[in-house]
Amino acid sequence: MKPHLLALLCAASFAQDGKQRLRSAVFDWTQLKAVPTANGERRAIVDRPTATMNRFESHVTTLDPGKAPHAPHKHADEEIVIVKEGTMEVTINGETRTAGSGSMFFFASNDMHGLRNTGSTRASYFVIRVVTSALP
Repeated sequence: MKPHLLALLCAASFAQDGKQRLRSAVFDWTQLKAVPTANGERRAIVDRPTATMNRFESHVTTLDPGKAPHAPHKHADEEIVIVKEGTMEVTINGETRTAGSGSMFFFASNDMHGLRNTGSTRASYFVIRVVTSALP
């Protein structure tokens, strides 16, 4: 391969912020480090650009009974939450629902949302945040 083509291919794998673009990967649960928080613990999974997203961030939050990760809030990017275990109360724009293991929540851009563990045991959920060039 010609050197200038190789350099172009290598440069294409990096985003504007200098972070290498995420390629196909496996994130092994047993390799995710649990970091204690005031309300439970957090496991970082990934925070990188991809070929089609400016930012793809994912982590797992585990909440102690009765705890919330933070106050209700909103942000321009979109977010998907998948309940791994436990019982979660979700509030979206003032409407509250309860859901358990396997449930999924979608938080649209700029919707006010909040979560709380309403069960008697710890609750864990995956968070997937997506930032694209379409961000309002």
